[in-house]
Amino acid sequence: MRVHIGTIPRRRGQRRIIGALSAALLCTAGVTALPAAARPPGAPDPGTAAARTTGSVPSPRLPDGLAKTPPMGFNNWNSTHCRAEFNEEMVKGIADLFVAKGLKDAGYQYVNLDDCWALPTRDGSGKLVPDPQRFPHGIKAVADYVHAKGLKFGIYTSAGIKTCNPAGFPGGLGHEKSDAQQFADWGVDYLKYDNCNNMGVDAKQRYRAMQDALKATGRPIVYSLCEWGENKPWEWASDVGHLWRTTGDISDSWSSMLGIAKQNLPLAPHAGPGRWNDPDMLEVGNGGMTDTEYRSHFSLWSMMAAPLLIGSDLRKATPETFEILSNKDLIAVDQDALGKQATVLKSEDGRWTIVRQLANGDRAVALFNETGQPQRISTTAKDIGLPRADGYRLRDLWQHQDTHTTGTISATVPAHGTTVYRVSADPRWATYPPAVESGTDRTPLVEAGTPAGLRSTVRNLGGTPAKHLTVTLKAPRGWRVQATSPASARALPGGRTLRTSWRITAPAGTASGAYALPLTADYRSPRGERITTTLPGTAHVVVPPPSGTADAAALPWLTATNGWGPVEKNTSVGEEASGDGRPLRIGGTGFAKGLGVHAASEVSFYTGGQCSAFSARAGIDDEAGDRGSVAFEVWADGKRVARTGSVTGTDPAQAISAQVAGAQTVRLVVTDGGDGIDYDHADWADATFSC
Repeated sequence: MRVHIGTIPRRRGQRRIIGALSAALLCTAGVTALPAAARPPGAPDPGTAAARTTGSVPSPRLPDGLAKTPPMGFNNWNSTHCRAEFNEEMVKGIADLFVAKGLKDAGYQYVNLDDCWALPTRDGSGKLVPDPQRFPHGIKAVADYVHAKGLKFGIYTSAGIKTCNPAGFPGGLGHEKSDAQQFADWGVDYLKYDNCNNMGVDAKQRYRAMQDALKATGRPIVYSLCEWGENKPWEWASDVGHLWRTTGDISDSWSSMLGIAKQNLPLAPHAGPGRWNDPDMLEVGNGGMTDTEYRSHFSLWSMMAAPLLIGSDLRKATPETFEILSNKDLIAVDQDALGKQATVLKSEDGRWTIVRQLANGDRAVALFNETGQPQRISTTAKDIGLPRADGYRLRDLWQHQDTHTTGTISATVPAHGTTVYRVSADPRWATYPPAVESGTDRTPLVEAGTPAGLRSTVRNLGGTPAKHLTVTLKAPRGWRVQATSPASARALPGGRTLRTSWRITAPAGTASGAYALPLTADYRSPRGERITTTLPGTAHVVVPPPSGTADAAALPWLTATNGWGPVEKNTSVGEEASGDGRPLRIGGTGFAKGLGVHAASEVSFYTGGQCSAFSARAGIDDEAGDRGSVAFEVWADGKRVARTGSVTGTDPAQAISAQVAGAQTVRLVVTDGGDGIDYDHADWADATFSC
């Protein structure tokens, strides 16, 4: 966790400078309050980032037997920060829910506190003092309550003179022995040790000091180094702690989760039993992503052998959130005894194939779709390292269904979705039904009252026929869906494909927006078993832009993703909350209209072939000062048609224009300029379409 002190309000959007002392004093002392931030979301892809993994991989030298598999549990920070709702009642409620909702049975153990549990000053003996309003019965009483549930208890402090919160709670630097003994006396089982206000002291020295102090207590305590990847802890921390943060803080957004996954994936050689790469806590259920995106989040973290620390308030969680967090098939992958983090087999145009070797010889395969359109992603049993066989068992870890394939491992994966299989060379492969892959060619754009076309594909990947196959495309009540070519087959032999064309009509007057359009394939195996597979899908009801000149901020967008906070209309992006931006201003010039975004960002619009041009004045908003570095791009129907060079906070607004005649969709993209997203508050000022 990292937050700001003083006059610097940005958390994700700006580079952090945190310190309890004045800049003048720090300069006099010849130290800095905090090293530069770790590369945040938007970091290079694994091919580029792989250079960070050079050097020998250390062997673990912690003979304590702790964290043989990645820790699983809860941490309050992502859902509460330091708000008043973080208190004793909440923590006990989480422990109760672990038991009541089956999370304990699924493997979750730790109920962990984050920052703000203590008072800002120590007592006269130098001891930490729990906040009496938040924890009126003290920390030991809470730990005892958690232990009584058969769970374990964790706590937080920082390897600096103060923790990260601006209130300035005491850190552990210089107090390691006293704090470690206090934690042990309270019954702490897990320590998260942050990196704020570290006074420029060498990271290895600071983190080893706490390791020695914890060891001296004699209590087994899992040690989590929250060092943000500043000093490449994966190269030296395996004999210091059990897990180490590899990145800056995650936020509850698609772009943040994706960027962090890309940073962590190349570090696979450094993970193993008792030594885990930590890409930060889960955001599942906090509301900033769709359930499809949260499933991808959970899938990627499980494939990466990441700690699974729930970051949402389970007292408010939806059934869908519990369903994701309780996926025992994926938890089994995360907790696999071999402890090998997944590696990237292939990554091309946003289509990822990620493979993990498992202890019993199986392979877990994640087919991950980074893009905003359905994508077919395919590999083979041979390519993922399985021995040659006539057939293979294929278990879908989200559908919890067993089928077989003769070697092809494939799925049409929805936008931002992930399909995960567990694949084994099972001699009984023919006893499982054949795997049937379903998909559509795109996300349909539907003008209300006007028919739109779509094509679906169903492939039999197995060696036995799929009998009595029926394909159904479901739409909201009142919509009309008609198959204009065959949507069924008495038998679809192994290796064969059924393609169906569909006509979709939304009723006149349907409001613009995204609507569910799932595709279902229902069939029977040769032994008579009924199999149903459903592919989530989406249709966008769109409204043609008006004739003339249209402000982009006045048009509904199809999709919008942002590196920090939501995309804003006619203001800068501001901070994480919606509507907290300022009037658009670039290089001292104000603009009344436009879009405020934050790299990495993408906003797409339906133009329906009716617009001829797009234009804007683009630059970094003055709220970022003279910092930041981005590039602006315009894409028409998947082709880039305009791009600025690198734009920094010192530059005036740059003119950007593009010809988009005939395009059905136009995407406005902001990249991070190749140097991370700190301060990348970008404006599409005076953004207009000519239609």
